[in-house]
Amino acid sequence: MTTRRQVIKTLALTPAVGALSLGTQAQAHIQEETRFIFSLNTSTVRGQKLSLPKLIELAARAGYQGIEPWMMEIEGYLKEGNSIASLKKLANDAGITLVDCIGFPTWMAQDEEKSKAGFIQMEKEMGILAELGCTRVAAPAIGAEAPLDLLKAGERYKKLLDLGRKTGVMPQLEFWGAYPAFFHLSQALAVAAAADDSDAKILADVYHLFRGGSGFEGLKLIDGQAISIFHLNDFPNDIPRTSQQDKDRVFPGDGAAPLQSLSETLRKKGGEIVLSLELFNPSYYAMDPNYVAKTGLEKMKQFF
Repeated sequence: MTTRRQVIKTLALTPAVGALSLGTQAQAHIQEETRFIFSLNTSTVRGQKLSLPKLIELAARAGYQGIEPWMMEIEGYLKEGNSIASLKKLANDAGITLVDCIGFPTWMAQDEEKSKAGFIQMEKEMGILAELGCTRVAAPAIGAEAPLDLLKAGERYKKLLDLGRKTGVMPQLEFWGAYPAFFHLSQALAVAAAADDSDAKILADVYHLFRGGSGFEGLKLIDGQAISIFHLNDFPNDIPRTSQQDKDRVFPGDGAAPLQSLSETLRKKGGEIVLSLELFNPSYYAMDPNYVAKTGLEKMKQFF
């Protein structure tokens, strides 16, 4: 026979069991691993002076899923009399996605006229990218000066996100480790938070995290929804941090970056993250671009 005491005990335990069940489900969701998309940033083989169609072909042949061109390369292709439609077809036929584009409009400049001009330029470039089917564009703090008003920068980023929704090309907030006005992950987090927008995204980079002194633990504070693109590379351990330059970047795993730990951090975020190999090393520019592209991908996959 069930006693009154047993009934009370059962009722008391029921909420705990429900909470445990919900907690387990939440934990399972959090532990869902990230799906990585591998991309080639065209700066990695810039020294070989390949045309944009050749770069797309190179990325496909090496086994990448995407390519990250620079706006100057797209503009150069169009100035030669080619069409946006033909470039889009080249990428589609090769099975390559234009995952993002690197541009330099002065949208974050403190000077109102420079900022206004930057927004006009950004809208024009977003229009081109939208026609290409490229849904993201890098948004570095070009024109910003130190000390930077982070709240004001957040307002500008909010405005840029509105423009992104209008065009269908979303801006990825990027910081540069050696750029005096906007060099640290904490600044990017502050600007993204000040924008108070669910579409805010931060574009981080192994080299920039190191060069600017951000380190890698702060990435654990960022939800997976806030990272769509991540620039992958490595840095040497025989050059002082503040003396390092873009040209010193090396293949992932050939330097001192904590890539295994970084891999574990990104894996826990869930969703989809594009890993784009971005190098500027002159020694790689002297090599066969096929070797550079293929080797870079193999080294990325050692960790991811």
